[in-house]
Parts: sequence; C-alpha cells; structure tokens
Amino acid sequence: MTTAQTQELDVQPTPLALLLLGREADPRSERGVECPGDLPAPSDPDLVARARAAKEKLGDKVFVLGHHYQRDEVIQFADVTGDSFKLARDAAARPEAEYIVFCGVHFMAESADILTNDGQKVVLPDLAAGCSMADMATAEQVAECWDVLTEAGVAEQVVPVSYMNSSADIKAFTGRHGGTICTSSNAKRALEWAFQQGEKVLFLPDQHLGRNTAVRDMGMSLDDCVVYNPYRPNGGLSAEELRAAKMILWRGHCSVHGRFSLDSVNDVRARIPGVNVLVHPECRHEVVSAADHVGSTEYIIKALEAAPAGSKWAIGTELNLVRRLANRFAPEGKEIVFLDKTVCFCSTMNRIDLPHLVWTLESLAEGTLVNHIQVDKETETYAKLALERMLALP
Repeated sequence: MTTAQTQELDVQPTPLALLLLGREADPRSERGVECPGDLPAPSDPDLVARARAAKEKLGDKVFVLGHHYQRDEVIQFADVTGDSFKLARDAAARPEAEYIVFCGVHFMAESADILTNDGQKVVLPDLAAGCSMADMATAEQVAECWDVLTEAGVAEQVVPVSYMNSSADIKAFTGRHGGTICTSSNAKRALEWAFQQGEKVLFLPDQHLGRNTAVRDMGMSLDDCVVYNPYRPNGGLSAEELRAAKMILWRGHCSVHGRFSLDSVNDVRARIPGVNVLVHPECRHEVVSAADHVGSTEYIIKALEAAPAGSKWAIGTELNLVRRLANRFAPEGKEIVFLDKTVCFCSTMNRIDLPHLVWTLESLAEGTLVNHIQVDKETETYAKLALERMLALP
C-alpha cells in the first residue's frame, strides 16, 4: 500500500495487523469481517419449534428484544423491534419481566441493564456479540484524552457527548464530566445542549455522526472539526489545534456504514435512474453530502413507509434491515436496493443466531441463568446520569 493510498483511506496498517488478517482486506472494514453476500442456509426447523416451546414455557417471565439489524430467524421471536435506545426503554417499561433477552450487541444489553430495575436480569445470547465502534474507545484511552485536553488548557470548556453506541464505561465517563448521550436521531439536540454548557464538544466514539451533525445540521465548517486519534501522541493534535476546534471527534467509525463510498452513490444513480439515496448519518461525510435523504434507522423505516408506490430507493445501512424492508414494501411496488455492490452484514450483530437464542431460552426455562449482563453500581450511576440528561433534552 502506498503512502498516498494510506492517507486517502485514513488508516495506518502495521505488520502485526497484516499478520493477523492473514490476507488482503479492505482496511476500512472491521478486522476479520468478510462479505460473502449471503447468510448461511436457514436454521433447522426443529430449532424454530424448540424456541417457540421454550418461550411459551417462560411466558411473561421473558421479554425478547430484537434490534433491526438482526437476522429474520431471530427477529421472528422478538416481542419488540427497534434501535438500541428504543429497545432499552421498552425493557424498562416491562418491570414484570424477570428476564430481558437482548438480541443485539453488548453495549445495548449494558444500556438495558442500566435502565431496568434491580430485579430484572438482562441476557445476551452470545457474549461475543460486541460492537467494533464501541470497542474503538476504551475507558483508559478516553481518560488519557481528557488529560491531553487538560494540558492544552481546554478541558474546562469541553462537554463530552457520547453516542449510544458506546460502552457503559464511556457513558459513565460522559456522566462524570457533565455530558450527555445521544442517538442518531437526537444528535443535533444533544449538541445544541452541549454548546449551551461549554464552548467545545468531545464527541465519542463515532467521528462520522459527530461531523455530519455539526456540519450538515448545525452549519459548522469542516475546519471546526478535528479528529483525536488515540493511537498517536496527544491524539495527533497540537494544543493550538485543540484550542481552535469546536468539535473534537474521536477517531471511531461503524464498520458497516463506513464501507459506503461516494463511488457507491454515483454507481447506483447510474444503474437506477430516478433512485432516491437514503443513508444513515454514521456514513462518511462525502456520502451523506451526496445522498438525497439522511436519517436514523427509525427515520429510514418511516421514510419508506411514506414513500409513494413505484419509487426507487438505495439504502445505506445494514443489509438485514435493507432486505427486510425490500421484502416488506415490494407488494407496494417500491424498489429497494442495498447502496453498495459489496454486500456486508454486521458480523458482530449476526453472532446472535437461532442456535444461541434457543440455548438461551431453554436454559432460562430450566431455571439456569446464562450470559447475564451486569454493570457495576458506580458505572451504572454515572452512565444513568448521562442517559437521564439525554432524556431531559427539549
């Protein structure tokens, strides 16, 4: 890879990383992610019957949450579907459910544990279902970043705003330092609130959502934004750059949404005349700028619900949801395609499969608690404070 290519892709491959990959790979994607274009064949029908039987046996004791990016074979057993925050709130609204089975990823289950009562037990069917974006900001790295801001003399002016797609530790850091959490649908409101509290924002961990919200929705310039890289001394930034910036963006991204490119947009417009390009704000800034519509997962669903029959749409978000929407709206004559030619599922979200769900439900039905997600009390206190600040946003 040439230096020019490395700069263009904003990556710094190392010999160790290439050794771990063991093959050529798109360095913008999550390590180890492959994009074969199809999921495995549908699960054994016996598993469907077993899941139904175990869920029936548990009755009101269990409440199953299904994130929009889950496989269809899992979604069919969800009592409610939604994005991460909606699901966490739905869990909190079901205090009678002893078990909350979260078919999503780890940070979502943590949020559900924070928002539910002490008598409820949140379960994640596969503990390996993490989130590469959330993992891009650790508590130690963020604490070091705060030290850098302090040494630059700007920490007192900075209000942290953390995306919902972050660990409980990062949410707790945000709560301790007077900040708030945001979702992709209320990021603008969260930033407006933050700038009423201070002069600068440290946005964690998704640089693209932070940049897109600041520039596209709030009228800032790209020059108002700097990117803090936790793998470089002082984040790769000078004290002068930190003092001049309004938005200090953490160098994190979504491994799925980060794959979409300007070429993807141009290609789909050439292939499908009259297509509407609708993308998630976790996409790169140039993709968002070239799209016709930009919004959260819930926004995408509502936009397609309201779309006229015969309209054509290219959607820039996770493939499970795009396929589900394409099938749902096909009878209405709406043509819905995935924005990119390279098909890629969220590999960590797809770790929650029917065998794991069956094992979880059957274990709970037999009285055995498995994969219990618990956030320690101190972390929960400060993380909940940050979440409550979000809930109080106008």
